Amino acid sequence: MGLVTPTEPVPLAELGRVHFAGIGGAGMSGIARIMLARGVTVSGSDSAASTTLTELAKLGATVYTGHAAGQLGAADTLVISTAIRQDNPELVEARRRGIRILHRAAALASLMEGRRVIAVAGTHGKTTTTSMITTILLETGADPTYAIGGVLAATGTGAADGTGPDFVAEADESDGSFLMYAPDVAIITNVEADHLDNYGTAEAYSASFDAFVAKIKPGGVLVTSLDEPGTRDLAKRAADRGLRVVSYGESPDADYHLSGLRLHGMETSCAISRPEPASSGIELRLFVPGKHNALNAAAAVAAAAELGIPLSQASDALTRYRGAARRLEPKGEAGGVRVLDSYAHHPTEVATDLRAAREIVGRGGRVIAVFQPHLYSRTRIFAAEFGLALGLADVAVVLDVYAAREDPEPGVTGKLVADAVSGHAAPARYVPVFADVPQAVAALAEPGDLVLTMGAGDVTTLGPLVLDELAAASASGPPEPPGPAAATGRP
Repeated sequence: MGLVTPTEPVPLAELGRVHFAGIGGAGMSGIARIMLARGVTVSGSDSAASTTLTELAKLGATVYTGHAAGQLGAADTLVISTAIRQDNPELVEARRRGIRILHRAAALASLMEGRRVIAVAGTHGKTTTTSMITTILLETGADPTYAIGGVLAATGTGAADGTGPDFVAEADESDGSFLMYAPDVAIITNVEADHLDNYGTAEAYSASFDAFVAKIKPGGVLVTSLDEPGTRDLAKRAADRGLRVVSYGESPDADYHLSGLRLHGMETSCAISRPEPASSGIELRLFVPGKHNALNAAAAVAAAAELGIPLSQASDALTRYRGAARRLEPKGEAGGVRVLDSYAHHPTEVATDLRAAREIVGRGGRVIAVFQPHLYSRTRIFAAEFGLALGLADVAVVLDVYAAREDPEPGVTGKLVADAVSGHAAPARYVPVFADVPQAVAALAEPGDLVLTMGAGDVTTLGPLVLDELAAASASGPPEPPGPAAATGRP
């Protein structure tokens, strides 16, 4: 589809009956869920059956497995995402009939009308930061509407329609569609080159965030990191244009200064202070791992303060934050081996999560990274950077590329990444057949190790399969030592 041109939101009452092509996706299903709560007639299709489709059907949606023109029914509006190909039969039929076609971001913008909008953007950390802000508002009784690109562990869903005035949304920049939002409070966690298949250059990608900042409503505020070069420069440009900017980070000049970082396995603690008043500092304890989560929490606390929530209440609320699905999510333990799952699909995210995994496992075990590259273009562009990041693991297992919306590129496979890893400290193994991965990983793992599955594709299904293999190996016991003949190789 390419980059999306911003449009004015269509009032929700004018959408009529709404059909979603790809309704099972994290973003699409969340929008559908909120529309259903507001009384909209919703239908949708997805390529495969899922628990998400089952849940939407229970809420009143008409859902289909597979795509077909006839499933559009009497819809007045079709909602699509960038993942929907141009030859999708429902999209083709909508064009033939001349009905309204909206990108999912435009549909979400329709739901935002009349609410105070808190939008979280950035190359990394969007889902977690959005989840943390949502948690603070929920725990302090604000009852927000929220749309997160992942499942919030505390509620078991990534979206809900609240009765309060606030709408918290994850703002996806991948195709430019975040320019459809006009936030009152915008949080930008970081800006680092990504999605170059759409933007072409790092400069164009960075410029899209300036355009997003320009969409902030009059009287609104930008909350951003003072530690990251991309956001630091962005903040200066925004301030030069007269926009109010609130900063956070470990930088001593940050408005919300993070210090005293302490990492304890799956827990993180730190202090967050403001220069004025001097007594406004708080101690923050999180039950999620890693420095990056402390920074995400600092962003959430700063945004909450802009919404009128005292720091002490925000800090207390975050002690009850239990993470979001696929963000270093524990999947279980078997045979003395822990398995976690992560959505990390950019080199910086992979490196960040592997550093956190190292803190979790401590000195007694190894970190085994199981990585599935996402998109042929991203694999080609960042193969060397992925190799460097995966070198932080003790062992790396690399799968083949998850194509998503792209067609294969000659010569671009997961082997590019595995070969790049092999140039660093960690040994790497390329396992191109998906079904072979659980057994391969279980054979590598030893008691005390941590297995971290990573990627934006179906690698997330591997955790339970690896645990099954580990449990089976543990139940069968260690292999018997070789006898004299086997040891010497003589009969």
